[in-house]
Amino acid sequence: MNSSVVVSRGTFSGVTMGLPTLVLAAIAGGSLLGRLAADVVVGLGAWIDPLVLLLVTLVLFGTTLTPLRGLKGNVQFIAVAWLANFLIIPAVGFAIASLFLSGQPLFLTGLIIYFMAPCTDWFLGFTRLAHGNTALGAALIPLNIVTQLLLYPVYLRLFTDHQAAIDTGGVTTALGEWFFFPLLIAVVLRFIIHRAGSPSLAQRTHDLSGRLIALVIALLVFAIFAANVTALINHADVVPRILGAVFVFFVLTCILGEMLTWAGRFCYPDQVLLAMTTAARNAPLMLGVTMVALPDQPLIYAALIIGMLVEFPHLAVLTHLLMRRRRAFGDPSTTGGR
Repeated sequence: MNSSVVVSRGTFSGVTMGLPTLVLAAIAGGSLLGRLAADVVVGLGAWIDPLVLLLVTLVLFGTTLTPLRGLKGNVQFIAVAWLANFLIIPAVGFAIASLFLSGQPLFLTGLIIYFMAPCTDWFLGFTRLAHGNTALGAALIPLNIVTQLLLYPVYLRLFTDHQAAIDTGGVTTALGEWFFFPLLIAVVLRFIIHRAGSPSLAQRTHDLSGRLIALVIALLVFAIFAANVTALINHADVVPRILGAVFVFFVLTCILGEMLTWAGRFCYPDQVLLAMTTAARNAPLMLGVTMVALPDQPLIYAALIIGMLVEFPHLAVLTHLLMRRRRAFGDPSTTGGR
């Protein structure tokens, strides 16, 4: 296993477990500034595009796009995970969002975007904490990231075209300009670091990028809420509905993972990976891409941000439950359903 793929427990815990606190602080700070000093926050708009570009670059820098050879010999699992993530879950997410947010097209669009994209970074850390199959999880990353970016405009038109008055004509162009350029920067930086430095330097740089992702997300959230707090306050009644929808989504994905594990008779490490990849969502990348593809839509961004507040507690609880199962049945290589 490439050391750049494995997420160390200490670094992972410090970054992902602290992200909800950072996001909550950014929401509170940005909202307070927006209410008390409306003139000051006007200048924050100039920082949003550079922050989005930095966020996407950091996410791609921390994404290993080389271990596709790990897919060989795991065709059944890959097929099940792909079908679950890109066919079943988007349909389930659309149904949940429609049920909870009928009559709120912009929040609905944001929640659908949040539901439709499986995580390509921190899910691997939770997978490791629960003693799951991180090698196969690393191999899933390039497949997931390419698929979700290719399907982004498709899902947007399929699920939201008649829900919100949003022009999706420029989505594909925006994805090209704001994905491939950061990807090029990330690939070049990774190449330089791996050729010029030691493996330990590469690992330290990878860990640093993870910490920076959390900081950049917090800065983006701060700017979004500072600039748009009035509009969000006018829709404060929607927030409990978004939280309820995300909670139901995570319960259903947990049940789906159990059913697919039983049907595929997957071993415990693969069960953990399936549970994590179907639960964790790719909010950082989707936030960055959506702010470019669908500009000036703070209510859409807010739905993505609020979803993250529920996700981390859910993944922590899921990790605990899986570890209890592992201790109860002993051998982590036991077949699915145990």
